Amino acid sequence: MLRDLEDLFASMPADAGQAAYADAVTGENLLGKQTAATRRLSYQRLRELYGLDPRIPLFRVLRRLWDVDRAGRPRLALLAAMARDPLLTATVPVVVGLKPGEEMMRSRLLERLRDTVEDRLNDAVLDKVARNTASSWAQARFLRGRVRKVRCRVAPTPGAVALALWLARLEGYAVARLLDSAWARVSGDGGDGELLPMALKASQLGLIRARAAAGVLSIDPTILDPAAAAVSRR
Repeated sequence: MLRDLEDLFASMPADAGQAAYADAVTGENLLGKQTAATRRLSYQRLRELYGLDPRIPLFRVLRRLWDVDRAGRPRLALLAAMARDPLLTATVPVVVGLKPGEEMMRSRLLERLRDTVEDRLNDAVLDKVARNTASSWAQARFLRGRVRKVRCRVAPTPGAVALALWLARLEGYAVARLLDSAWARVSGDGGDGELLPMALKASQLGLIRARAAAGVLSIDPTILDPAAAAVSRR
């Protein structure tokens, strides 16, 4: 739902509350949906994926980065959705593990999803999940093509790397492994050789704290949350 998220954030102030988002989508029809039912459904799905509530730390971080890292928005949306959607997260190895130019086989995506849900979803629902998941990766610029999905190379950006490091730290990754996490691999291709410079760039922008000197790497992404940053400044 990248386009809907872009339209919503473009029209809403950064400090808007949950009620304001609900009214914008379902009341004012900011996203231009044709029926009241589709307005409600759109709002429900956006809330499921992103929270749309500044009381939620993940949403606060996403909203902060949205205006800072325009080029990274597709990855920001994907990372935030992954944090709230375990089925999307389960497909990371299928897509990120491909080399640029390599085709993503739909059978592998379905197999990964089937292993994750076991017998909790029937084939029809699983097929729909696979389509939606492939669409999400395409919107995040990891895949291109309508029928034949081919892996694209994704350049990391400071905001996307900062969000990935923040999520990895929340998950319990040690500092030394933050750049090796699945979150980091979703923020962009290139391994440490490209992710570390982006982490240092994010530090220069005041998003996180990062320093690499004398072979010692220090990363503290906790200040990415505006609430944590405000406490840190006191």
